[in-house]
Amino acid sequence: MKKLATVVEVEGEGFESLLEENVLVFGLNYIYTGKLVGVSSTFIKIEGARLVYETGPFSDQQYKDAQALPVSEWYIQTSAIESFGLAGK
Repeated sequence: MKKLATVVEVEGEGFESLLEENVLVFGLNYIYTGKLVGVSSTFIKIEGARLVYETGPFSDQQYKDAQALPVSEWYIQTSAIESFGLAGK
């Protein structure tokens, strides 16, 4: 049996470290991009949200097909997020 003896909580890690940054979020069904402006235990909030239907090469300056959502803010449930990071575009 393996057992973890101590747990260290690191403040400002994960989504919190990316607040006010442009992020790329891979969800269970969609890819989202936009400025991360809010974080809770159940959802994140992004401004200027776009659905990325096709990224194209990640070395390109723009996504091949990213379409703006018709609202200024969008919420994504954290339970549906597979991975996330800074958006390079």
